[in-house]
Amino acid sequence: MAGQRILLIQGHPDAVTPHLCHTLAEAYAEGAQAAGHEVRWTDVARLDFPLLRSQQAWEHGTLPATLQTAQDDIAWAEHLVLFFPLWLGDMPALLKGFLEQVARPGFAFTAEGNNPFGRKGLTGRSARVVVTMGMPALVYRWYFRAHSLKSLERNILGFVGIAPVNETLVGMVDKLGEAGVTKWQGKMRALGRAAS
Repeated sequence: MAGQRILLIQGHPDAVTPHLCHTLAEAYAEGAQAAGHEVRWTDVARLDFPLLRSQQAWEHGTLPATLQTAQDDIAWAEHLVLFFPLWLGDMPALLKGFLEQVARPGFAFTAEGNNPFGRKGLTGRSARVVVTMGMPALVYRWYFRAHSLKSLERNILGFVGIAPVNETLVGMVDKLGEAGVTKWQGKMRALGRAAS
């Protein structure tokens, strides 16, 4: 199988202190590169961009120059992997703001006839979403029904044509310990090798 083009989107908003999200992303990249896949990175916390504040700005404003490379890398990728911690039950605001900026009309989708969202612009790409959290992953999935993750999969990734979307939930991060982190690194390397 030919190598895949993989974009890793690091959504942890802290660019100063390494976190589990960074460790998992690095392990995924190691596995992917060892298997011959081409890997690019977008570290959202290191990008400087404004938040969108109106529909007018989203539909007719220009993409901030600081996000052009990220948008180009999304277009280049065959597989995207998003990493982020669960904050107040959802993705961090900085990652949401990034996705709102890059998923603009004319790129992520285009009008078709009378339907302004007629053609999905990112079909042919798959994704994996890796979410870390303090609660047990089963509690998030079954009690809270993974509501924010389902919203991301349906209303953002699926909306622009990215499918399938797989997910990895890493719960009880404060209790993992060194052995737990090592175990998750192994799982990430395996997923990276498989470009999954």
